[in-house]
Amino acid sequence: MHLYVAYLGGALDGGRMGEGHEVVLVVAPDLKEAKVRARAKWRGGGTGHVDALQQIEMVDGFEIALTDAGVGDRVTLDDYN
Repeated sequence: MHLYVAYLGGALDGGRMGEGHEVVLVVAPDLKEAKVRARAKWRGGGTGHVDALQQIEMVDGFEIALTDAGVGDRVTLDDYN
């Protein structure tokens, strides 16, 4: 399994013209499945699509290791408040 970061896009709510975006993390065995899992996390209007997808193996000199810890996500969001 590998960690991927996905940049999702999709229609704005309320019939507004344009596109909304969000970033999600997914764990998947390969790129194809990562796209499927990322699209499933889209929370905007309509059907989301993957604008960009990157496998993350190492960040700032730290290797990424995955450990099965159950179901769901545990992500801390700083909403700049």
